[in-house]
Amino acid sequence: MSVYSYLLPVFCLLGLAGSSLLAQAPVDPKKKKDFHQIKAPSIEYKVPDANDILFEDETKDTSSVKEELQEGPVRTPAMPEEDDLGEDSAFFDDEEGELSVVEVNEQVNLDSTWITIAQYYAIWDSRTINPYKIDGADFKDTLRLTLYDSTSGFGWSMPMDYSRLTSHFGFRKIRWHYGTDLGLVIGDPIRSTFDGIVRIVSYDAKGYGRYVVIRHYNGFETLYGHMSAVNVKTGQYVKAGEVIGKGGSTGRSSGPHLHFEVRYEGNAIDAEKVFDFTNHTLRTRVFYLMPEHFNYLKEARKVFYHTVRSGDSLGKISKKYGVSITKICQLNGIRSNTTLKVGRRLRIR
Repeated sequence: MSVYSYLLPVFCLLGLAGSSLLAQAPVDPKKKKDFHQIKAPSIEYKVPDANDILFEDETKDTSSVKEELQEGPVRTPAMPEEDDLGEDSAFFDDEEGELSVVEVNEQVNLDSTWITIAQYYAIWDSRTINPYKIDGADFKDTLRLTLYDSTSGFGWSMPMDYSRLTSHFGFRKIRWHYGTDLGLVIGDPIRSTFDGIVRIVSYDAKGYGRYVVIRHYNGFETLYGHMSAVNVKTGQYVKAGEVIGKGGSTGRSSGPHLHFEVRYEGNAIDAEKVFDFTNHTLRTRVFYLMPEHFNYLKEARKVFYHTVRSGDSLGKISKKYGVSITKICQLNGIRSNTTLKVGRRLRIR
């Protein structure tokens, strides 16, 4: 019998003894781990920098496009973050909606360069026409805006295939008209005037009707109102000259026409300073935005009163000035059944 035959039983006995000792050894509860109770490590969230380039095409030189984008609107000195422009700052503006980040097309590809929507403005709101809380009356500097650059693929277009002026920017009775009206035939194509991104597609029964707001890379925003149909959606990138809808007479309209506005950070300017509708062309490639473009705001914000005369009623006053009875009551703290005394002054705007 070999030596291994004698040693094998010995090793087996030692193994059994060791297992018994391990089984009887006390377990430290502090060292015992319950994997079902282990908490996941906390995640620290960080708000991304709006100036970060999200993606970049490494196979193509895009330096010329980057330079053109930087040549766009040069930011003005900081203006008040909050400012109550009053009820008449924009007669047709929607009630203020929620500020929101675009959920569709958060990035846009401009000639193979990906940029964030936030590089156009710090605020993106798909509901409110003027969410920026910036008072144009405080604008003090001169801003150079390159409206188009055909060498980089950024063009321009008139809003319609022909221009027939029917109403200008300025007072209408007691209201300020913030746009330029162009006569049309229902169904005529409406075109984007510059390259940009659709910010709002909405319907305002008491004002613009079916309308679209486009934010352009050059710093302007344009509004197209009273359309009969819309061909675009919020977040869509459009080129200059692209058809965005059809002309109509929806909303507060006395007949078929396009209500066209040009705005900078929410404040309208006279579109005829940018476009020569008489000759159906753009006035200049480089536009200089100056304080005088917002001088009209002092006039637009004036308060108007009506002195009650014999025979006046809220309905008659409402019809005369085109202001709803509800609005007159709100401005004067009265009810629709309040008796009007001759000589009383009623605020109507």
